[in-house]
Amino acid sequence: MKIFYNGRELIVEDGSTIAGLLGRRGLNPDTVIVEYNYRLVKKEEWSSITLQENDNIEVLRFVGGG
Repeated sequence: MKIFYNGRELIVEDGSTIAGLLGRRGLNPDTVIVEYNYRLVKKEEWSSITLQENDNIEVLRFVGGG
């Protein structure tokens, strides 16, 4: 199934969740925030949101620096 991940088309398996997608991408859930179809979602919701065709996911990573 096709979704849009950070503005790019990405093919994922049917039944994928936000949590599963982040895990497969190797992202630490403590260092990112997720916008799902233009709405910020809490980390507690990630495992219960099943991705659908043409969903839009934006993942922003926190980066420290000086």
